[in-house]
Amino acid sequence: MSIAERYIFRIAFVAFLAALVGLTTVIWLTQALREFDLLTTKGQSVVVFLAVTGLTLPSLAMLIAPFALFGASLYALNRLNGDSELIVMSAAGLSPVQLLRPFLALALLVSLLVGTISLWLMPASFREIRDLVTKIRADFLTRVVREGTFTTLDLGFVFHYRDRGPGGELRGVFMQDRRDPARISSYLAEVGQTVEIDGQNYLVLDKGSVQRQQPNSRDVAIIVFERYAIDLAQFAAQGEDSYKPRERSTRELLTLDPKDPQVQRWPGRFRSELHDRFANPLYPLAAVLIAFAALGQARTTRQGRGAAVFAAVLAFGLLRLAGVGATTMAARSAVAAPLMYLAPLLAAAVAAGVIVAPNRASLFGGFGARLAGTLTERLGRLAARSAR
Repeated sequence: MSIAERYIFRIAFVAFLAALVGLTTVIWLTQALREFDLLTTKGQSVVVFLAVTGLTLPSLAMLIAPFALFGASLYALNRLNGDSELIVMSAAGLSPVQLLRPFLALALLVSLLVGTISLWLMPASFREIRDLVTKIRADFLTRVVREGTFTTLDLGFVFHYRDRGPGGELRGVFMQDRRDPARISSYLAEVGQTVEIDGQNYLVLDKGSVQRQQPNSRDVAIIVFERYAIDLAQFAAQGEDSYKPRERSTRELLTLDPKDPQVQRWPGRFRSELHDRFANPLYPLAAVLIAFAALGQARTTRQGRGAAVFAAVLAFGLLRLAGVGATTMAARSAVAAPLMYLAPLLAAAVAAGVIVAPNRASLFGGFGARLAGTLTERLGRLAARSAR
């Protein structure tokens, strides 16, 4: 890169980092407040709280990165235009391709970041969140539930124990599972304790019985046991004994087992999740090209710059909406899966065509001005009608 290109890259890169860190922090704080009950009702430490909430950062960064890059590109180009630096660079002989090169380099870096998060880091973080929540549920039994009280662990699931033994075991355990009204189960045991076996958490009950209400019958089946283990993962995700599509690794999504109950039940979700991971890295490129198509041409005045920014923001917003729509359609039909790639690629191609057009300033500026004028006129009419 030349000195001018490195200068442009530095401005855009610093703006991108500031936007990415700022937006991610704000959204993370709002999400973290929703999990504050880990410190209160579930009695977890600050470390556990930060671990659970911090694992959502990769997914937030992946979603925000294209928007941050788009905003940073608009900021850098608008600053260069406002200080007349683009005019000087163009007069010094820098071609549009040379001006675009630092933005494309930044787009490549962001695409690599988004691709790494989308294909590897995000599913790993979601999987770790699920495992942590399961462990928190197990820890909830031994640390938070008070002796002699009936505590609702899940909707329709009540847990109670009489007191604790010298080794920390729970004595006089009673549980009732009414989550399925047709199959009500009650557990009684003299002793219970939580154990971890092969990475899975279980509540092991000793010397007790299970009373199960038979469907459409008043009879109760009683099963006496010496030892009975209950998988605590059922409290982390009721009714699911396998990982969700977003919790599966990319390799697992590429080699799905047709006999998997979840794959048979929601094949569209797995399909859209897989294609979405590969389509995500395409949006940073489209974001940069749209921004450069709007403000990449040197301007001597501020005329049309605001309209061009408005048109660029509208175009990128419509692109993201089209991407969400394509993802929804792909979950319903495999025929729509190519649309997930076509949306960002087509937007990038159109923006590239505008960049090479000789009158691209009038294309974006004129369209944005006409659209803004139309919206202003209609809003004025609505305000006049409401005033009457």
